[in-house]
Amino acid sequence: MSPESRPRPQRDFYEIQKTQKYKSLAVFAFLLLFYVLGVGLLMLIVWAAVSAASGRLLFFAEPGFWAKFALADGTTAAVLAAIQYWDARRSGGAFVLKRLRAVSPDASDRYHREMENVVEALRLAAGLPRIKAVILPDWAVNSLAVIEPDGTPVVAVSEGLLADFARDEVEAVVAHEIAHIARGDAFVLTLVASTANLFERLREAFESDSGERASALGEGARAGGFALGGVAGLSAFVIRLLAALVSRQRELLADAAAVELGRNPGALGRALFKADVRNSFVGDFDNTYAPLFIVAPRSRRVEPRPLARWLSTHPAVGDRIRVLAEMAHKTLPDLVAEIRDMGTERERSKLVFPAFQEIKGRPPGESLLPVRPAREAALGHCPRCGIPLADTIYEGVPIKICRTCLGKLVPQDRMDRILARTEIGFSAALNRRADDFAASAVRNPLKKMMSADSVGAAKKLAADSVRAAAKPAADRGARRPACPVCGYRLASRPYNYQYFLPVERCLDCGRIWFDADELEILQILVERAKRA
Repeated sequence: MSPESRPRPQRDFYEIQKTQKYKSLAVFAFLLLFYVLGVGLLMLIVWAAVSAASGRLLFFAEPGFWAKFALADGTTAAVLAAIQYWDARRSGGAFVLKRLRAVSPDASDRYHREMENVVEALRLAAGLPRIKAVILPDWAVNSLAVIEPDGTPVVAVSEGLLADFARDEVEAVVAHEIAHIARGDAFVLTLVASTANLFERLREAFESDSGERASALGEGARAGGFALGGVAGLSAFVIRLLAALVSRQRELLADAAAVELGRNPGALGRALFKADVRNSFVGDFDNTYAPLFIVAPRSRRVEPRPLARWLSTHPAVGDRIRVLAEMAHKTLPDLVAEIRDMGTERERSKLVFPAFQEIKGRPPGESLLPVRPAREAALGHCPRCGIPLADTIYEGVPIKICRTCLGKLVPQDRMDRILARTEIGFSAALNRRADDFAASAVRNPLKKMMSADSVGAAKKLAADSVRAAAKPAADRGARRPACPVCGYRLASRPYNYQYFLPVERCLDCGRIWFDADELEILQILVERAKRA
């Protein structure tokens, strides 16, 4: 075999990273050109205004003007571009993950453990030395890959994606993101998306959190904030244009590499279809970070207009799905039918939870909670019954449960995961209880008041709660139950002001106590709202 006909050896991860660092110089060149044009135009406007005020209308014809102009413009542009490029390289990936509120997987959560296992298996298949898995605590369906400042690749998926996708679809999405990493695309895309971070931080510094701070800053600072907001918007537009030039072809190549790695084009096609037709919107800043996501974030699927298509950072999702369907020897309707059949099968396989009165055999009008003598419950015991709480798994999340009254103790930071997941079904009796609660909540005068003036009502309710908590226990009636974890007194509060379900909250450790059927009713209401 001649040397020319021998296949090239596959580059390892470190060689790819080195190559991408050279390519990143193109990003710096683009920034430099942007600042040369922008700063130059601004300098000419200022020069023209000053010259007009002094009566020198032909200032540009003066000897040596253009040489001085080029020197000042080039120096200023080089300094600004270098600062922004250095900031993007130094803290770009970490800042993106911070803005997206990314967290490490919870080892006690079954969904998170499965995601980590998928990332590790595909990392080994791709021959990469290390990959960090993180979770975006968002109900949206999306994923991304970034490179942290120390060179560690990161694959991030949203809670909504984990809740909605089958395992082979999660594997296909992770394979797509790892393909970006293995090809070196993640480095360039992280750099491109991170170039807007400097303006984001400057704008945050000038934004006021309260009226007191706004008055302290003064009109000049507020005007500076507006100016920086305009510059940030212009920067985001320019970065989006740059991303559109570099990321479209990369997405198609990453799809192909993901199929080579995961061997399941149909699963990736189904995943892209689900992400496209469902909510993929992640925060109010995701247009800046759009090149990083597997599907361009937007609140709802819309037919892009010609200008939006031209500025899009991704190829049309329909075109990507059709290519993947052809790889799987299927059509787009075939993939849609698979999604529908899998959804039907998932509904049939749900574990159906009954209502409390169905288990205990009580008539619907009788009290759902057993009557117990009032006494202090020790730590780790049910605040209603006083018996030790048991460990259980609910929607893949570890929680505490009372085996007598079926009350549940859930950490606040795990509630979003539970409400995003749908592996549990509910009996007809539970759905009727949810109907009754929804009807009573609609008639609730506080909810009506909050619909008219949510901010004012929320403040009033908070003030009333503080005053009530400050009263002696004798004035407040019966002694409130204690938190089974920290012993702090539980406070009766609505879950939130969208779902006005009364629960017991611990204001110290953040646990929530749900009496029998309350967590299930909340899930039913949330799932109905998502389907609406």
